[in-house]
Amino acid sequence: MDLTLHRQRIAHALLAVESSLSRLVDALAHRPGWISVEGFADDPLALQQICNAYSSIDYKMEDAVGSSVVCLGVAGVSSEVLKRAIAVNAAKAAFREVCVPLQTIRTRVPVKGGSGPTKAIPVIRAVLRNIQRSDVNLLAAYRKIPILNAPPLSVTYTRARTRAVYRKSVEDLYTLLLSLEGPVAASDRARLASLSKEEKFLALTRPHYDNIRANIVYSRLDARGRGRVQIAAELPLIYATGRHHVPPEVRYPDPVDEHAERTVRQATLEPAPFLHAIPAYRYRSKPAK
Repeated sequence: MDLTLHRQRIAHALLAVESSLSRLVDALAHRPGWISVEGFADDPLALQQICNAYSSIDYKMEDAVGSSVVCLGVAGVSSEVLKRAIAVNAAKAAFREVCVPLQTIRTRVPVKGGSGPTKAIPVIRAVLRNIQRSDVNLLAAYRKIPILNAPPLSVTYTRARTRAVYRKSVEDLYTLLLSLEGPVAASDRARLASLSKEEKFLALTRPHYDNIRANIVYSRLDARGRGRVQIAAELPLIYATGRHHVPPEVRYPDPVDEHAERTVRQATLEPAPFLHAIPAYRYRSKPAK
């Protein structure tokens, strides 16, 4: 695959994202408006947290792959600042459009040590390496700023522990394993081949994560005639304050107790993974009637 065209398009789209973020953060720093951030009563520190959350699209040394910064907060700003947030979301959408098709295509790259002479990685990661931006966190770069269509009367955050589960055919999983090397992947391919013809699907999972939702009650109906909405809100909410601004009531979730017992729902998946090179599980058998 000729990566030259992809490299140019991705570099241009990434520059547009970074430029739009810089303009938004600059506007927020000079015209902050009304702000609220979980755990920060001091306005300058709260503003710094919002700016950092919006602008962080690179992995830090301690960040886990596939994770992204989470900051619960609300910012009421002028219409000019809001336009810059809208421009950020447009730039992120354009960047995602050129990157996503390359995430499902793999290419082989040289590696050091005993894991290869080469290994297969998504083409998008190879392109980012090529333009010296391997530290880009695609999840953060794709994630849009949640923009409210009307001033909120109240914002209530909720936190739930969840994970994404994808129903995949045995053939698709076998194809995915073909791109992996080593005895574990080979053993997984043999395990797939041992399945009966009736078992056509497995569940491919992602690690558990905190799913943050914001329940918003608007002070008036929005342009779509809605008085309340629920949205994903890992990044701070932003809205235009208008002339007669009344700060909303913001309720943040209780701190997470890592030692507290969690309510476990009856799972549809077996507790142990069926494959080990990739996190794939068998579905539980339905009890006979």
